[in-house]
Formats: sequence, structure tokens, C-alpha cells
Amino acid sequence: RDALPISTLAMCARDGQVRTAELSATQCCKNTKKVAQHKGACHKLALEPDSPCTFLSAGEDSVVFSIDLRQDRPASKLVVTKEEKKIGLYTIYVNPANTHQFAVGGRDQYVRIYDQRKIDENENNGVLKKFCPHHLVNSDSKANVTCLVYSHDGTELLASYNDEDIYLFNTSHSDGAEYIKRYKGHRNNATVKGVNFYGPKSEFVVSGSDCGHIFLWEKSSSQIVQFMEGDKGGVVNCLEPHPHLPVLATSGLDYDVKIWVPTAEVPTELSGLKEIIKKNKRERDEDSLRHTDLFDNHMLWFLMHHLRNRPPDRRRREAGMETGDADSDDSPSSSDSSDDDETGPDRVQCMPS
Repeated sequence: RDALPISTLAMCARDGQVRTAELSATQCCKNTKKVAQHKGACHKLALEPDSPCTFLSAGEDSVVFSIDLRQDRPASKLVVTKEEKKIGLYTIYVNPANTHQFAVGGRDQYVRIYDQRKIDENENNGVLKKFCPHHLVNSDSKANVTCLVYSHDGTELLASYNDEDIYLFNTSHSDGAEYIKRYKGHRNNATVKGVNFYGPKSEFVVSGSDCGHIFLWEKSSSQIVQFMEGDKGGVVNCLEPHPHLPVLATSGLDYDVKIWVPTAEVPTELSGLKEIIKKNKRERDEDSLRHTDLFDNHMLWFLMHHLRNRPPDRRRREAGMETGDADSDDSPSSSDSSDDDETGPDRVQCMPS
């Protein structure tokens, strides 16, 4: 979910819907409005810092929508990400220093940068630049980009790969340039794992892990400077720093959001870190020998986990015991948000984050 100014909340979900809600002083939301519809899960929205009314969405149907809340038909298709076939998308982010540019990542090994003013799908599929760690270009590991994010000034781009590491790219480098930093120790396999910068000048890199811990690296040295137990449920997915304060919000498989602040009076000893890193690497190596696709190993585990831990009232709702929906589905953008050729074998799905 992403917050827009003027008390508007924009959100997306696994059903592919992009919705907005007007928030009120009574802390309740009477209804939401659908402004776009992907033919596949939509995991991320990207706000345009210079505009209170426009944002982007990216979905597993390979489509990027530009959404302008001032328009009668808010959603317009900006680009369909493809190479020889369509590339399902998990993540999108707008360059804070140049809001015409945005980056996407998904179900292949490339980070793609587009410029909204220069998208010509007949020329290089509309892509301005592509980055990928060189050892993954022709790899058999089926690498996927689960999350990417620009630094505070747009000069760097951070990308997290499933069952691989986190890589830092310099956005001023030429198309195809190699990464400049690499961050190791965590494990990104079971869900669409997030990654982020932390600090007013993006001094740190922060990520969740399948082991349930939060890892914090010093960006310049690539050294782990902190790790914390995040979720008892076993996976930390989302990490969002406060825009101005040294505060971090995280969430995962637990049914709560955790807020972290730097209150320790003595340096962290990082006890148990080596054992956790060894365990993560061992499990990753074992899975790589089986050449399994993204999330396959943990699909059954996650289904059983959620069935076992879902609250009773939620189980009743999903069984049809509670009805009623105040949401509005009659958005004029719905018919503009999908094409018939986006269904079929190229449509991809992944585990919910």
C-alpha cells in the first residue's frame, strides 16, 4: 500500500485490482474505488513525488499502468514489459531525481529502466537501460527480481533476487553495466521479498529473510551491521523507513506490523549471525541442486501455515458466512486495463507477500 497526499490511500493486491480510498478524520473508510485492473497479481505501486494525483502500477500480466486520479478514465497502459515473451512484474519504482524515469523488475534476471517520454516498444522494447549481474545473464538458476528501489537521489538502484543476493547498480552507468556492490547473508526464496535503503542519504541497505530475521548492511562496505528477529511466522517481507526519522516499519507472516527505532545503548554483538548465514546458504545450495522454480518449494508450506493460523472470523468470511461489500467496481478504467492477449501460458503467479 502507498499513501498519496490529500488523505488518499492507493492500494493493490493479488486479485490485480488497484484501488483508492479517501481517508477521514473518523479513522474509517466507507468505500474504495477501483482505478485499474491487472490480469494477474499486482504487488507494487510507485508514487510520482512531484504529483499528488498520479502513480504507476505494475502487475504479473507484464503491464505498467499510469494512473491519474484527475481523469475520468484514470488508468492508461504505459508499457508491456517483454523480451521474446512477456515478463511478469513484481516491483516498480519511480526515480526521485527524474520522475519521468521508472524501473521495473520481475520474472527474469533484468532490471529495466524506462523513460515515459521515450517509450517506443518497436525500439529495444521501449527500454532505456537494462542491468543484470553478469554471472546471471546466462545462468540456469531462473533468477527473478522480487524488489527494487532507487536511492534518495536516484543515483543508485538496489535490486533483490530470489535465492540470490542483493545488488547495487549505478544508474549513470551505461546499458548492461555490472553491479557495484553485493549484499549477502539473508535468504530470499519463499515470497516476494522486499528490499530498501535506510538512512537520510541511503547509507544502509535493509532486507527481510526467510529465516525470519531483518538484515542491515552498511552500503559502502557491504558488511552486516545489525540483524534482528523480525517475525515469529518465519518470513519478513516488507520494510519501509520513515521519510524523515530513524524509524523502520516491517511486516511478514505475523498478523502485525512492527516499528523499530534505534534505542540500544551499547553496540550490537550480532550473536548467532554466523550460524544463521550458514543455514541460509546451506538451504539455498540444497534448493539450487533441485533447480526448482520460484516459490515452488514453499508453496504447500505457506498454504498450510495460513490455513492453520488464520483467525476464526477470517475463516468464516472466506467460507461465505459473512457478506456485504461497500467497494465500487464500476470504475471506467476497467475496460481499459486488460487485453485478450495477456491471458494464457505467459500469465504468471507467485506466493502472496
